Amino acid sequence: MSFVHTVPMPLRFGDEDSYGHVNNVRFLQFLEDARVMLMSEPRDSGSFMELLDADHYTLVARQEIEYLAPLNFSTTPAAVDVRVTSVGASSFEMGYVVRDRVGTEGSTTSAIASTSLVLVSRSTGRPVRIADVLRTILDSWLGPAVLFRRSCSGRDA
Repeated sequence: MSFVHTVPMPLRFGDEDSYGHVNNVRFLQFLEDARVMLMSEPRDSGSFMELLDADHYTLVARQEIEYLAPLNFSTTPAAVDVRVTSVGASSFEMGYVVRDRVGTEGSTTSAIASTSLVLVSRSTGRPVRIADVLRTILDSWLGPAVLFRRSCSGRDA
């Protein structure tokens, strides 16, 4: 599974909870950090974040995470692989793999995840179409969807 961007994620001793592994809330922070790093990545035309005008921002609409193995404190940074998995009219999906170290050789996958983001107007609070310049960037990060063992999508709540 190839990913667009791998973000080294330093672990802090305080990331561990009373069960002796990195707390589930911290995983969601890892996803946010990786997403912001990718969207802030410099490009010839400007980063995704720089190209958003003052009236627009991305809003997390949904997140799904599947924990596969405990992640324990280490002085070796964990890694978050991130890519875009689909682009719609006003929304896009990002996929992630959280591993215990940078480099796939010998690493253990701790979690897989996805985030649905919507482009929203600050002035109206409503979704807006993704501009072509932003769509071009998102398309350059496009790859296959993350495959969950059991997806929450479509299940009755």
